[in-house]
Amino acid sequence: MGSRVLSLRNRELANLVGVGLITGIGFAAVYIALQEQISAASLSYAGFFLLLYLAAHSVARVAVPYADPYLLPIAALLTAVGLTEIYRLEPDNAFKQGLWIVIGVAFFAGALLALRHDYRILESYKYLFGVGALVLLALPALPLIGLTVNGARLWVQIGPFQFQPGEIAKLMLIVFLAGYLREKREVLGQARPKDVGPLLAIWGGAMLVLVQTNDLGSALLYFGIFLGMLYAATGRVLFVALGLGLFVAGSVAAYQAIPRVQERVAIWVDPWADADGDGYQLVQSLYSIANGSFGGTGFGRGTFTTTAGDPLIPFLNTDFIFSAIAQELGLVGASALLLLYMVFIVRGFRIALLAGDGFSKLLAAGLTFGFAIQTFIILGGILRLIPLTGITLPFVSYGGSSVVANFVLLAGLMLVSNRANALRSR
Repeated sequence: MGSRVLSLRNRELANLVGVGLITGIGFAAVYIALQEQISAASLSYAGFFLLLYLAAHSVARVAVPYADPYLLPIAALLTAVGLTEIYRLEPDNAFKQGLWIVIGVAFFAGALLALRHDYRILESYKYLFGVGALVLLALPALPLIGLTVNGARLWVQIGPFQFQPGEIAKLMLIVFLAGYLREKREVLGQARPKDVGPLLAIWGGAMLVLVQTNDLGSALLYFGIFLGMLYAATGRVLFVALGLGLFVAGSVAAYQAIPRVQERVAIWVDPWADADGDGYQLVQSLYSIANGSFGGTGFGRGTFTTTAGDPLIPFLNTDFIFSAIAQELGLVGASALLLLYMVFIVRGFRIALLAGDGFSKLLAAGLTFGFAIQTFIILGGILRLIPLTGITLPFVSYGGSSVVANFVLLAGLMLVSNRANALRSR
């Protein structure tokens, strides 16, 4: 048993060292492309990055010795790719992103240490998590503190501090759904008001708040998580079919009532109809991806500004960072990035299958559904599979709230994995 634990954590450590080497090469490539020299300062980024994740590994070795050994290295590599690309696009933003990664790792370590004995205590506070999620989602709609960015009211600013409460609300709703569905899954098929009432109230309230704030991307995300967890809890295809019917009806109603939705659908159908206006951002993004061809232009050698120095793609660091990566790393690099996400998602669902109790299964499934659906929504929008929404690419896009929330999500999966593997090894 002890040798198995050692093997798991040593495997994690070896992968993290590999990530550190890749990060150093990436930063060096960017610096050479931009400055035509290798700088000790650029390599110090990679060194600090490696030390940060070695500290996270040390906490994992103590708090969750049986946890999956691949999740943390994958998260490290995703953040490394994102930080390197942000550094290439805007060095000042890279420093801020690095600071948020430090904060995210601190939250990751804190969650592991606080819940290492039994994270299932969270189930006892499921209603508190549900109500807390609604409060967080409603904050951007309040006057004075709510901010509207790019047409959606997602942000809260209190003094110099600005954050996106929906990222944390997503995790709180997953905890609520995991606890409630574990308790009521046997009787949900009877559709008694006392059983489905609280579930529909929390979910319906979340949808209303999200539509009110014009955060339709998050509305789609929450709806997908809700349906996925409902199916995982009950195994009823009928529930999924009814949910999809509600989704179609809601989509038609939203299209007819909300001009922003009409605009996004029109851009999705034919962005070249107004390539210099509403469709400009998406058209430039598609050109950027096409310019990467098979092998890419190389880190630091992509074209993202005009001759006058103006950005070709608005919000490149946040909503469209995949377009920059696809241009500089090409089809090969973009496909490798997608494979990283796929492996993370597969490991997450594997953890859910191995978990020994209902709450753990639903929690791991919900966290993985959230990660998978968020990745699909933003990449699907960029690649014109679905209408574009303003959601960040997990671990890669610039943004503090998203980074911290994804590190907490990572901690949740590792906690469930640790318990499941520990029980199996006995």
